[in-house]
Amino acid sequence: MAQIGEKVDPSTAKVTIDDVPLPVAPDLATYLVYKPVGTVSTADDPGGRPIVVDLVPPEPRVYPAGRLDAASEGLMILTNDGDLTLRITHPRFGVHKTYVVLVSGIVEPATIRRLREGIELDDGVAAAVSARIIDSSRDTTLVEIVMGEGRKRIVRRMMDACGHPVRRLVRTAIGSVRDGSLSAGSYRELTIEEIRSLYEQGKESDGAGRQNA
Repeated sequence: MAQIGEKVDPSTAKVTIDDVPLPVAPDLATYLVYKPVGTVSTADDPGGRPIVVDLVPPEPRVYPAGRLDAASEGLMILTNDGDLTLRITHPRFGVHKTYVVLVSGIVEPATIRRLREGIELDDGVAAAVSARIIDSSRDTTLVEIVMGEGRKRIVRRMMDACGHPVRRLVRTAIGSVRDGSLSAGSYRELTIEEIRSLYEQGKESDGAGRQNA
């Protein structure tokens, strides 16, 4: 047990509060990035497309904690903290991701219920943690969908199965981390409080969830 005034070597020590790790190593870097449409969420791309890691400083080297398909946009976390990446991406932790999607057609309440209850896809049933209609116009609807599990292009495929193709998809939150001030292509460092909140959510959750909407 730590004592008041006890010194810690941040390069080797593992520091926790209430069993939640605190990232104290000096070489750790964690960024919140707004990935633009057309940028791929990988560390390199043989096809020469823009890559998300080029949006942040080159050193220290960081990697995407999860994926967001090239046609989608919004928040991603890039980090060299392997423990944090595990918490965000591994199925047993299930940190929720929130998406706002603009879809074709008028979405009815019955479709929202279907999204929550589960939709049969070619690789199994997929269900949203929550879903709600934000707004609708004559030929489009804006829907918020929270996912606790993810497969490749899962949100797009769910909406396709409901007869409402996605016109635009934006990831607006990763767990409790959100930032409406970031513009496409911009980034900032995560605060210690935000990182700790992701560890805390990962500790408490036993859901499923690699994300690639």
